[in-house]
Formats: sequence, structure tokens, C-alpha cells
Amino acid sequence: MKYLDEYRDGPIGRALAARIHRAATRRWTLMEVCGGQTHTIVRQGIDALLDGAVEMIHGPGCPVCVTPLEQIDKALALAARPEVIFTSFGDMLRVPGSDCDLLAVRARGGNVRIVYSPLDALELARRHPDREVVFFAVGFETTAPANAMAVWRARELGIPNFSILVSHVTVPPAMRAILADPANRVQGFLAAGHVCAVMGWTEYEPIAAAHRVPIVVTGFEPLDILEGIAMAVEQLESGRHEVENQYVRSVTREGTVPARTLVEQVFELADRRWRGIGTIPMSGLTLRPAFADYDAERRFDLGTIRVSEPAECRAGEVLTGQLKPRDCPAFGRACTPEHPLGAPMVSSEGACAAYFNYGRYRAAEPAEAG
Repeated sequence: MKYLDEYRDGPIGRALAARIHRAATRRWTLMEVCGGQTHTIVRQGIDALLDGAVEMIHGPGCPVCVTPLEQIDKALALAARPEVIFTSFGDMLRVPGSDCDLLAVRARGGNVRIVYSPLDALELARRHPDREVVFFAVGFETTAPANAMAVWRARELGIPNFSILVSHVTVPPAMRAILADPANRVQGFLAAGHVCAVMGWTEYEPIAAAHRVPIVVTGFEPLDILEGIAMAVEQLESGRHEVENQYVRSVTREGTVPARTLVEQVFELADRRWRGIGTIPMSGLTLRPAFADYDAERRFDLGTIRVSEPAECRAGEVLTGQLKPRDCPAFGRACTPEHPLGAPMVSSEGACAAYFNYGRYRAAEPAEAG
């Protein structure tokens, strides 16, 4: 583990860690709700650096990880159809469905393509009017504006053979669900800076007030995270429960208003299933009736696909912070990046992938102890 020693701002990082240890009169439990932050914390050893003052537990901050198995199976069914060009960001291609993943469908002849923007998928639809082009719209509020723009442009340009498989989820309802759980241990949150860059933080204010927890909007660099933790600990020690913004270089209270406006025009809130967690009311986005013609589930009648999560994959407990990846019996044994049981092991933002890739699982092995 690096413990910041190899980081360019190591002395500042160690000073922030010392500030946290000085402030903490007890061990506090914080949750980061961002897979990118999870990887920084584990890669840099920040959680170990703060041992005794703060326990960091990892929340449902990976959009790939929280996409339920049945939604992956819907994507696989679409990708296998001969008339469909199925497009996706690359991070979805190795996520396992019930029987295979999108890479396997492509190997069997399915027309599965990686794109870098939903507008690239829209351009494919324009160039191939004889094919149905579907984009796998996965993500939190961060990716919603680009997906909304693609649908908006499809209608504006009159491109009828484009649709999206919507798998959008939103962060605040998940935070409320975690706090309402009788097993909850979270005493404060680090909120994802990129989500708040789009949406602002007004939705977090009633959560902080109702549940009396500090929420600190935080960036992704080690110093961002250490400062965000310091701000949360200082709130807890002083009995405050407010929303504070560490990520001032990118985030304002109102967020990016044009992006928010476009999302609200194209999407509306709906109940959404989360992998390993279940349905969280009004936690997802779905296309408004005016844009329903671009809904792939409706166009291809996919509503009948229902599957159960594999019992041996304990992704739900990992995603809600009840279980550290290395404490899962399958971790590093039955579940590896080469043979994953669930998305958290293969996603670039998954907590299980972070623990595996940075060797954290070895800490649980007797031969590696010490």
C-alpha cells in the first residue's frame, strides 16, 4: 500500500491525515458514494492511514455494479437480435448476465459495438437506417444529460431507428435507503463530485437535516478525499449535520442548470431495481411519455424478462457497506476478474475490483499477514 508516500503531494496528505486523527475523539464511520473515490481510497491506502479515527465503508457508487442482472439479460437479448446494432460503453461488455456477457454475444455473431458517446450511437442509426440501433444508457445523474441529448436529437432529426435501454439510477434515494436500514452504520457521507457538478447539492440538504448526518461533496484526488473526510469528521465532532462543498473548483449549489433542465425535460423519476439491493422507490429515471418511442424496453417488449440474483454473489451487502469485499467467501476464490460472479469484480469502479487489483485481499491471507 502506498499510504501516500509515492504521491506527489504526500506531505500535504500526511498533514491532512494528522488533522483527522487530531480531530477524532472516537472512531467515525463514513461512506463514499462513488466508485472512483473507492478506488482512490483503496489504491492509496487512505482507509488504512486513518485506521482508528475513521472507518471508510463503500457505498453503491458504481453504476455498472448496481445495474440489476435482469437488465443485463435484457441487453443480451437485444444484442443477439439480428436486426439490432447494440452499442455500449466498454465497461458493460464483461458484466456477467445469467448465462454470458456482451463479449460472448459478440463472439457468437451479435453486432455489439463500443461507443464513446450516445451521440456516436445516434450517428450509427443515421448511417444504417435498415438496422435498429440501441444504446445501453447506464449511469447516475452524471451520464443522464448526454443520453437525454441523444434522445432529444433523435426526435429533432427524425431518426426513428434509435432507442436506448434505460438503466439510470439516482444517488439521493439510495442514500435515504441506506440511512433507513436498521443495520445502517453510516454517520456521514462523501458525495460524488461529478454527480453534484451536474445536479448541485440541493437534494442532499433535506437528507442531512432529516437524518442528522454531514454530507461533504468531494473530488477524486487523494487530497480531495482526505480533506472531505476531515470536513466530515469536524462536523461530527462539533455536532453539525450540513452539506459542505470540498470540490469548489467544479461544483456549485445549483449544479449545471442547462444539463439539469434537459434531463428533466426528457426523463422522469420512476421506481428502479438495484443489483443485490432490490427496488428503491423513485430512484431511477425513465423516459417521459413524449419520448417513449425511443424506449428500447417498450419497442422490443422486454418487460417479461425476470431473473434472480445468484445467491453466492453478495454484491448487495458490498454495495450497501455491510460487507467488505475481502470478507465475501467467494472473493478471490470463486469470484475473480477472469471469472466474476457479479459486476463489482469487473467494473472499473467496483469495490471488489479495487480490493483485488490493489492486493487488498492478501491482507486476509495468513501467509501474507504482517
